[in-house]
Amino acid sequence: MLLETFRWMERQGGLAAIEKRNGEKAKAIYDAVDESGGFYKGTVSDKAARSHMNLTFKLPSDELTDKFIKEASAKDMVALKGYRTVGGIRASIYNGMPVEGCQLLATHMREFAKKNA
Repeated sequence: MLLETFRWMERQGGLAAIEKRNGEKAKAIYDAVDESGGFYKGTVSDKAARSHMNLTFKLPSDELTDKFIKEASAKDMVALKGYRTVGGIRASIYNGMPVEGCQLLATHMREFAKKNA
């Protein structure tokens, strides 16, 4: 299993390429949070400490969170519900998640905020 993972990493351009892509993926989503005018609030206040694998944020209410998850699910974006103890949204964007998937989520976030602000 580990050997296959290393081979996959090599096909992706190596560790540096994966790190760069992960930064781009996280930036797409965090930009949607940061540019939302407070509609979305990151659960990690120190931007330097934000995860590039599990991105968490909250919406203004639980009702909007449920609506966001339902609408995202209709667009084939699943498993966005946050931790039980924290709530909100948790987007897990591990190495295998393509950049396009993160861009799709960021677009959904912007559209949702515009319709529900």
